[in-house]
Amino acid sequence: MIAWIGIGANLGDAQANVLDAIECLARLDGSTLLETSGLYRTAPIDSGGDDYINAVACVDTSLAADDLLTALQDIEQAHGRERPYHNAPRTLDLDLLLYGDEIIATPTLTVPHPRMHQRAFVLAPLLEVKPGISIPGLGPARDYAPQVADQAIARIA
Repeated sequence: MIAWIGIGANLGDAQANVLDAIECLARLDGSTLLETSGLYRTAPIDSGGDDYINAVACVDTSLAADDLLTALQDIEQAHGRERPYHNAPRTLDLDLLLYGDEIIATPTLTVPHPRMHQRAFVLAPLLEVKPGISIPGLGPARDYAPQVADQAIARIA
């Protein structure tokens, strides 16, 4: 299964945390890292704190969606992720954006990620890697880029 993962951090050495997360994804059992975007700097949305460093990664995985989510949360925990309140600043945030063409709605997982089409920090790196990608149930991701054009984002690496 092809899965797309959003990566972000804004605490500590955010860029190092994002790069290390990509290395962790490359070593993830049952998965092969296929592609990663460049790194992007973005202002926090619906929260405070320092700017975020964001990227996306594409993996080919044999893990079920719930198992992949658990593996992503384990990587977050290894980087000191805490969840003191909604949208709190974070050392590392890994979001399962897409899992093939599946639409998943369980108490613990929603795929496609429910706000991915509303966030430049997801769309810009995603479209960099896969310009023709579609979001199941919503259509081509590029159709949503104009709607996030007012969100400040800069490719830094």
